[in-house]
Amino acid sequence: MAIQIKSVSEIEKMRVSGIALRKVHDAVKAAVRVGATTMDLERAAVAKIEELGAKSAFKGYHDYPAVLCTSVNNEVIHGIPHDKGALREGDIVSVDCGVIVDGYYSDCAVTHPVGALTPAVAKLLKVTEASLYAAIDKAVVGGRLGDISHAVQAMCEAEGYGVVREFVGHGIGRNMHEDPQLPNFGPAGKGPRLKAGMVLAIEPMINAGTADVRVLEDGWTAVTTDGSMSAHFEHTVAITKEGPYILTR
Repeated sequence: MAIQIKSVSEIEKMRVSGIALRKVHDAVKAAVRVGATTMDLERAAVAKIEELGAKSAFKGYHDYPAVLCTSVNNEVIHGIPHDKGALREGDIVSVDCGVIVDGYYSDCAVTHPVGALTPAVAKLLKVTEASLYAAIDKAVVGGRLGDISHAVQAMCEAEGYGVVREFVGHGIGRNMHEDPQLPNFGPAGKGPRLKAGMVLAIEPMINAGTADVRVLEDGWTAVTTDGSMSAHFEHTVAITKEGPYILTR
């Protein structure tokens, strides 16, 4: 496993990419409302990426057709934006997006509420997002990759949630997906030693029910097999001597 170590100047370039991506997410968040379609969110993202002079990291990647992945309710990840149905009160929509600026990638996901949520669904979002930050806290020099994975699993399974196994976080830099793969489960104290200059896309994907997922006939959209709701939060994080540095905050 060849984990690339980024220089301080490379991390700064990734931070510029991350700032652009945050602006895209802000534009999408403003478009999330009852009655909007996921294609409305896509259009908002396309316009903002163009305005910023950035490039989509997703569109065309293995022939993926959009700049966003928009996954609604029981869709886990890789939902393709469409105009077939509108978002309704109580829905959740996970928006995953990546951009390239000056040759460097950033990757970030947020699960948005649509109107008021039931307490159970609101808790799923809260715990999933909290598990992301618990994992980021473990992205420190001298730790192990498994410490990050275990932080997600421990928090989410304690609440009875299913931690998705089929899809994982990853290294990122001049490529969308680099070594190492970063599962959201596994024992602490295992895996590669964490070093300054590693940059990771940390992304818990958590189901309200079981961990089991399946991919639909479109070849992209992953859904929970039991129909339960699923949440997804992600940041691009650099490991530095001063501690974890969230590039997509």
